[in-house]
Amino acid sequence: MNYVAWILGFLLLTYWFQNYLDNKENPNQQPVSEFNQTGAIEVKLKRNAYGHYVTNGSINRQTVTFLLDTGATHVSVPETVAKRLSLPYGPTQKVNTANGIVDVYQTRLDTLTIGDITLRNVSASINPYMQSEQILLGMSALKRIEFSQRGNELTLKQY
Repeated sequence: MNYVAWILGFLLLTYWFQNYLDNKENPNQQPVSEFNQTGAIEVKLKRNAYGHYVTNGSINRQTVTFLLDTGATHVSVPETVAKRLSLPYGPTQKVNTANGIVDVYQTRLDTLTIGDITLRNVSASINPYMQSEQILLGMSALKRIEFSQRGNELTLKQY
């Protein structure tokens, strides 16, 4: 019985520690939306422990994780995620990334959602060289909403 108690304690500690690490990487696992006086939808995101804004959302009603990247021209989807989402592959194009020039596939996202903010028909690319599961939320989406940073908080606003 003593061994069972130790094993259960170890499993609970492992679960708690994994949850702690997940929240450190992505403090916006369930982004909350608010409607302000002008009728705009606002989603406030907290900066993670590494100084980035990471949030859960969805593409075509399937849950994904976004990393906001104002330096990215398009939304950039890792190929492994694109296959899971069944995204259509369009023509290839060369893009300049932090790791050099690579070939990516053009695609379109029917819907992209963060909280209650929903964008339709968003231009994106499928990048076969991205190793992460995170989708870079680039300017092809961000230019369609207002965003502002104050302290450790980024506010996304859709009118």
